[in-house]
Amino acid sequence: MTTSKSPPSANFNYPTPYRLGCGRRREIPQACAGMGIRRPLVITDPGLAGLPWMGELLDHLREAGLDPAIFSGIQGNPVEQNVIDGVAAYRAHQADGCVLVGGGSALDAGKCVALMVGHG
Repeated sequence: MTTSKSPPSANFNYPTPYRLGCGRRREIPQACAGMGIRRPLVITDPGLAGLPWMGELLDHLREAGLDPAIFSGIQGNPVEQNVIDGVAAYRAHQADGCVLVGGGSALDAGKCVALMVGHG
């Protein structure tokens, strides 16, 4: 008997949507469009930023008519300066939303960036 296990996949809303699972990055352009995001800032860490699929994600966003930028200045165990730099990148790009791609450090710091740009 052969069994096939597929990688876990899930959706969460806290209140913004999280998409977890293999291949879910293909859904990001549609998710951005559904939230009215046209100029997303993709927030990640330097290790993930250099992977080939990150370039594919940016290409998918562009093909959907979006204008993404990437900020990869999040270190492991992020510090305040990482968030300050992320806010500056958001403002420089004139972003209207964030796409967080992580690891925990990028997700945590990215949530702080989103909070800070929303509060001023």
